[in-house]
Amino acid sequence: MKALVLSGGAGTRLRPITHTSAKQLVPVANKPVLFYGLESIAAAGITDVGLVVGDTAEEIQEAVGDGSKFGLEITYIPQERPLGLAHAVLISRDFLGDDDFVMYLGDNFIVGGITGLVEEFRGSRPDAQILLTRVADPRAFGVAELGPDGQVVGLEEKPERPKSDLALVGVYLFTPAVHDAVRAIGPSWRGELEITHALQHLLDSGAQVHSTVIHGYWKDTGNVVDMLEVNRTVLESLERRIDGEVDEASETIGRVVIEEGARVLGSRIVGPVVIASGTVVTDSYVGPFTSVAENCRITDSELEFSIVLRDSSIDGVGRIENSLIGRHVEVTPAPSVPSAHRLVLGDHSKVQIHT
Repeated sequence: MKALVLSGGAGTRLRPITHTSAKQLVPVANKPVLFYGLESIAAAGITDVGLVVGDTAEEIQEAVGDGSKFGLEITYIPQERPLGLAHAVLISRDFLGDDDFVMYLGDNFIVGGITGLVEEFRGSRPDAQILLTRVADPRAFGVAELGPDGQVVGLEEKPERPKSDLALVGVYLFTPAVHDAVRAIGPSWRGELEITHALQHLLDSGAQVHSTVIHGYWKDTGNVVDMLEVNRTVLESLERRIDGEVDEASETIGRVVIEEGARVLGSRIVGPVVIASGTVVTDSYVGPFTSVAENCRITDSELEFSIVLRDSSIDGVGRIENSLIGRHVEVTPAPSVPSAHRLVLGDHSKVQIHT
């Protein structure tokens, strides 16, 4: 069995971060979200991985390499433009051959991995197996409709009037039957080859499409809110480890990880928090669900429920929360200006001003 990992998307919902970085490499608890997926694939016993890449191919290749650090063999598959999930399958035909495969979206995060799903697929081997989860607004997803017996009876891509609240999670398992399906469909109104249309083609041709409804944690990390939520979830599993320097004037509480080479001076750190090597925290408070990457400087500030990417500095700005701060960023106080009120008042007005 092989794996096809999609890492070619533009990441428009994470801009401006993704103007200069691949969305799959934005870190969660100081590790790129793509790496969690690759580790899940390796844990499921799959070693032969095709990585579909686009404009950020060079950055992803530099981060992932040949895959040996994950126990994988990586084949890079260039995609000229992100023309849909089914298009990614179409251009990967030579790599996939006649093998069964799991397709994994590189910016998705699933707690607990995919080992059980892969074993279930190997045991029953339907033509396709999809993963579903209930969502509040299914209009933003591919949506599955199930019959009374729980069998998949229909699929739609981002429907205006969804027939269910069951969204497709970014993990799919296929036999070679899918190759005929992706060749048979045409572009959608979005100009893309939709995997939901390929799955519907399989259904219409009498193929078996099984589904598994998951009740655990899944997130598409395509926007800042979800990225912070995934960061929170991962940090909750931290085990306390202090390998860096923490001076006597500092206090660390709970599940705090201070990597070797990091320094905490005159500060209070309340976990779960991870602070990477080369970072210096001085006279500051770093609160729960925060990850700070390599070589950052946090001085005379408060930071909570946030992600700070490498080589950034936060100096004297009071409190920051619910924030995603990119690489090589400088956050400082605005210049002070004289306090003044500017008024345009009509006749007979009454105004109260605090002085």
